[in-house]
Amino acid sequence: MKKLIIAKDVEAAEKQGKKVVYIDCETLVTPAAKDAARACGIEFSTEAPVCETKACEPAKTCEPAKTTQEGIDSDMIYQVFKAMMDKGLLNGLLDSFSNKPYASETDGCGLKVVRGNTVRMDVFDTGNPDHKVFYQEIINANDGCSMNAGLITIEGCAFDWETTCEELYHVVEGTLNVTVNGKVYTAHPGDSVFFPKGAKLSFGSPDKMKAFYATH
Repeated sequence: MKKLIIAKDVEAAEKQGKKVVYIDCETLVTPAAKDAARACGIEFSTEAPVCETKACEPAKTCEPAKTTQEGIDSDMIYQVFKAMMDKGLLNGLLDSFSNKPYASETDGCGLKVVRGNTVRMDVFDTGNPDHKVFYQEIINANDGCSMNAGLITIEGCAFDWETTCEELYHVVEGTLNVTVNGKVYTAHPGDSVFFPKGAKLSFGSPDKMKAFYATH
């Protein structure tokens, strides 16, 4: 119940020598009480009084409005999730929270779409722990494919390599250097390089190279 202050309460405060009457946000002050307070030089304050000789009860404060979820439209949430599912966005989102190395979508016909910005690269062992070479295979026999494909990055290093199958690289960014028989061949973004089976070469990059590869 709200507290009500009337003119008589102001007169009583004046007799007690009070210059400030403390109220809270639940207190109602009548117009007559306000007029009486102005006439007596009394102010109304919502600030808690300072205790001097004995402890006083804590002043009441207004409780903040409680936030609830009652105003959320469940039908709207359903429509948003349905639209995401129809566009395949929800599948990719859920995959990003899984242990899979990348998010992808597949179709019963064998089609597979890999979301490139979700691919998590693994360390490629060149035999030198200081080398910064990483890769991730995204297509293989598990997809019913007779070839393998993936992404590889090489940063500021080079290593010897002997191909055990046919390999094709398409440079996406950076510079790829391939040394064969003492001659250096350089590939830039947009260039493709093919290695036949059994080729012995040096493979590397002076900067940071990223390429898509396919092997067969």
